[in-house]
Parts: sequence; structure tokens; C-alpha cells
Amino acid sequence: MDYVVNTLENLAGQTAFANLYWGNFVMILVAFFFLFLAIAKGFEPLLLVPISFGMLLSNMFPGIIAEGGLMHYFYMLDEASILPSLIFLGVGAMTDFGPLIANPKSFVLGAAAQFGIYAAYFLAMAMGFNGKEAAAISIIGGADGPTSIFLAGKLGLGDTLMGPIAVAAYSYMALVPVIQPPIMKLLTTEKERKIKMGQLRPVSKIERILFPIVVTVVVVLLLPTTAPLVGMLMLGNLFRECGVVKQLTETASNALMYIVVILLGTSVGATTTAQAFLKLSTLKIVILGLVAFAFGTAAGVIFGKIMCKATKGGVNPLIGSAGVSAVPMAARVSQNVGSEYDPTNFLLMHAMGPNVAGVIGTAVAAGTFMAIFGVF
Repeated sequence: MDYVVNTLENLAGQTAFANLYWGNFVMILVAFFFLFLAIAKGFEPLLLVPISFGMLLSNMFPGIIAEGGLMHYFYMLDEASILPSLIFLGVGAMTDFGPLIANPKSFVLGAAAQFGIYAAYFLAMAMGFNGKEAAAISIIGGADGPTSIFLAGKLGLGDTLMGPIAVAAYSYMALVPVIQPPIMKLLTTEKERKIKMGQLRPVSKIERILFPIVVTVVVVLLLPTTAPLVGMLMLGNLFRECGVVKQLTETASNALMYIVVILLGTSVGATTTAQAFLKLSTLKIVILGLVAFAFGTAAGVIFGKIMCKATKGGVNPLIGSAGVSAVPMAARVSQNVGSEYDPTNFLLMHAMGPNVAGVIGTAVAAGTFMAIFGVF
């Protein structure tokens, strides 16, 4: 009888219930909420499903992210900035840079949206974070998860802030359709929202091929620290546009991209154990990320209004909100808000210009911070 009792006690002691505290159950509920957003609402499911499932696993079995655990080895690829760079390769292979080439003024809107990053940087410093922590947190304002992970890893914050920063960045990427429209509507008039933009000029094949090469040469020569991100982004786009490596394009934009998303998403989610996540600093990061993202969206729209005035109504200010890095979600939001007021208004391709510029701009911002802190 004692043997049976001891056996049952040992089995009970091995269950998750015996080893968890209230914080773990809170994080499990958060994981369920993220799964609901991804599956029921369709908010960036490719990102939120693996992230939330990794969160679920790590809060039932914290050892899964500990050294020697399954997710630990995936997470080492995040810390080494390998997976974020591969994500950029896939994004480049999937994205049409033609709208940006056809309308170079889009760079201005993409640059304007980066003001959210620098505003968050100084605000984070004021809230008690040190320079490196503030820099990593501020990148959330670009709604760019891979760059946030990349910079946090390069600045040596993998064991402390990478998890909360990455989850905040990917959460705001998923919530772009919820957060951006109220800001866009607040800062524009109905007349501005109805502005129809002229058709973009055709972009030649030689322009499409030269663009990623020229951008790589110029940006990396000026700021070598951007090479892993900008270089991979442009390499992926060169695969797409050169027309002679279709197998590489298909691999980078499909199989490789989705494999990397699985590894990155689950490993990032697995870092969000209750012990690591339920802290005051995490709440500050979430708030700072929201402020940065809202400020970046507003700055893009305001610069869009300035360009609208300068071109005498030739630019719809709504496309300025696409200057954040959430490709192509932010561009779709610009299209959706514009079509609410005029179903015949097609802004998607015009918004893709600032959207692509925003990806480049956020990578440049990360490279700038790395240069400031002497990190390569």
C-alpha cells in the first residue's frame, strides 16, 4: 500500500500543477488570448500562432527554454541574430520594390515613421532604462519584430529583455489593423482620405535589378552595421528580380521563410515565462512600444499631409501610416481606410512604397544604434 501511495505522490509531484504558480496561469491565459486573436480574428496568424504556442509550452514546462531544452537551441539562433537576418531574406524575396522605385518620394514617408523610434528611445531613457535597453525597446516603434530581436541580440540583451521586446513588437505588428485606423482618421479630413493618386509609372527590369544592388552599396558603405539586415533584404529582392534564380526565390520566400518563422516564433514565445515576463519593466516596455508605434504612425500621416499640401492634393496622407515596417499589413490598412470613404480608391500600391522604405529605415535605425554603442 505504501508503494502505491508513494508512486501516486511521485506522479502528482511531476505534474505541471505541482510546479506552477499563479503567474504561470496568467501567462497561459495570455497565450490563449493570442491564439484567439490569431485564429478567430486573423491577426498575423503566421506570427502569433507559434509565439503563443511557445508561450503556452514554457509556462507549463519552464525547462523547455532552459539550457539543454528544445527551445534553448532555437533561441540561440535568435541571440546570434541568424533567424532575423533570414527573415529579411524572405521578406525581400516576397516583396515588390517597384512602388518605391516608381515613387522615390516614398522614402520621406518611410523616414518620417521612424520618428517613433527615436521618441521612444529618449522616453525609455527618461523611464530609467540604460542606453542599450532604450535602443532595443525603441525599435518596437517600427512594428518590426525581426529587427527588434536582431538589435536586442547584438546589444547583449538576450537574457533579459529580448523576450518582452520581441513579444511586444510582434503583438503590435499583429494589431496594426486595430491601432492605426483611429490615428489615421484623427489626423486626416474626409476630403484627404478620398484623394485618388495617379497611376504609378512602369518600372523597368534594369531598374528593379539595380535597385537592391545600389541600396546595398550605398547603405552598407555608410553604415556597415546594417549589412546583416539590409544585405539580406536586398539579396532576397535581387533573387526575385533578376529572373535567373527562380529556385532560390521560391525557397527564400516559401520553405525557408516558413521554417524560420516557426523556429523564431516558438523560441521567442518560449522566453515569456511568468518569472521573466510579469515584471514592472515588461509593462514599461509594452507601454513604450505602443507610444512609439502610435507616434511613428502619426508622424507618417503628418508628413503625408505636408506632401499633400506640397503637391496640391497629389498625395493621400493615409499612405504615410504605411511607413512602419509591418509589410504588407500596414499598406493594406492604408488601402482599407481609404476604401471606407471611397470604394473605388486604390491606395495599396502607393502605400507599398512607404512600407518598403519603412523596412529599410528601421534597419538603418538599428544599425545606427549599433554604431553608437560600438557593436558589430
